[in-house]
Amino acid sequence: MAKFYVTTAIPYVNASPHIGFTMEILQADVLARYHRQKGDETYFLTGTDEHGTKLFNMAKKENTTPIAIADKYAETFKSLTRNFNITNDDFIRTTEERHIRGAQKLWKILAEKGDIYKAKYSGLYCSGCEAYVLEKDLVEGKCPTHKTAPDYLEEENYFFKLSKYSDEIRKLIEKDKLKIVPEARKNEMLNIIGKEGLPDVSFSRPKKNLPWGIPVPDDADHVMYVWCDALSNYITALDFENDGANFKKFWPADAHIIGKDILRFHAGVWIGMLLSAGLKTPKNIYVHGFVTSDGQKMSKSLGNVVDPFAIIEKYGIDSVRYYLSREIPTTDDGDFSLTRFELLYNTELANNFGNFVNRVCSMTEKYFDSKIPKSNKAVDKDAKTEECKKAIKEARENFDENVEKFDLKSAVECVMLLSDFGNRYVEEMKPWALAKENSEILPSVIVNMVEILRGTADMLVSFLPDTSKKVLDAISGDIIKKPDVLFPRLV
Repeated sequence: MAKFYVTTAIPYVNASPHIGFTMEILQADVLARYHRQKGDETYFLTGTDEHGTKLFNMAKKENTTPIAIADKYAETFKSLTRNFNITNDDFIRTTEERHIRGAQKLWKILAEKGDIYKAKYSGLYCSGCEAYVLEKDLVEGKCPTHKTAPDYLEEENYFFKLSKYSDEIRKLIEKDKLKIVPEARKNEMLNIIGKEGLPDVSFSRPKKNLPWGIPVPDDADHVMYVWCDALSNYITALDFENDGANFKKFWPADAHIIGKDILRFHAGVWIGMLLSAGLKTPKNIYVHGFVTSDGQKMSKSLGNVVDPFAIIEKYGIDSVRYYLSREIPTTDDGDFSLTRFELLYNTELANNFGNFVNRVCSMTEKYFDSKIPKSNKAVDKDAKTEECKKAIKEARENFDENVEKFDLKSAVECVMLLSDFGNRYVEEMKPWALAKENSEILPSVIVNMVEILRGTADMLVSFLPDTSKKVLDAISGDIIKKPDVLFPRLV
């Protein structure tokens, strides 16, 4: 049996989930469901990043403890997985003992390899990014992401010899042994590596400056910096500490799904760490863009932050899953607009797919007492029936191809094209007229409609799991059980 291991990035626990991460966890869920449907042994990991300066300072400001804040927001992210019908197999928190011990084991391996050393560091540090930044990357002296000027820091840290692995990382990316999707992000990463290669990276912080972190093995005065802490979650969740069964079975990851702002860390630092440790590197890194709100960057001051919980509660799980998959480009920036959301809901979910479901069920009920008829063997090889079979087959082939290459938007479009084909087939064949004429081809037409619907619903298993189950349950036996209206029109 083939295996499939998919991960999301782990979001930082200083705020509630936003619509961008909601899209990311949906993308991972779609891949996990798709591979389970194929029969692959699948493992799907998400979780939360719970150490660092921001959380420590936030706790001081709120007169509480870092773990209290981490507990609060970790539960919010877990709630998102439940409310959004996400089928993750595990949820890793970086404050868990299994993670701490696994990260410390990895540190020791890198140290034994001679790839960790102590040195004085002086440079610019962005507290928003929780990362050291280079002056050349600033825009008018400010971090391009957080729009704040970084602080100048001078301290003694441990460093990881990332430079030692630059050439090997470059070759992995160039040869697609580490495949980065889309191609533009692959080229971006190769440009980051450039001719000079990747610099060594700071790997720890003095505990006196950052008390909230994983202790560095054999040095109580230092805590791990984010690289060895957060990035290692992908293996610690598999029981890397004990070289456990899940680690042996599922590593390397088949897909890391991440946002474009953390590409260099995943395709650079993380890969260097794995090479140093003698571990296999992930097969694919899938990179999505950012989500804006009505064309503007989301911010609390503008009052345009999209709350995923509120949207799900108002419109339903599957309609939100549909919009994020269908409207937002899988690997590019996209926009969340309620106007556009409601338009797609009405035109595609209600009028196209919902209407086709209703037609199939209603006409089977009306003309055959809800019993799926036996097709007329004399006519079931006619050109129209063959056209239907071809449409179902081609839709599935195109759907599979798009999912496999991480173009989920195009995959969903394949589903709606087949549903649209089904509606056009009904209009062309006019079952109501055939029934009046007592035509011998009516049974075959109804059977073709049912099979088009079955093909459509089967592809929706990964994207709209509740909806697809209702439809497949309705047509699974000899008698159709007409479901309630799946997508009532919005007015």
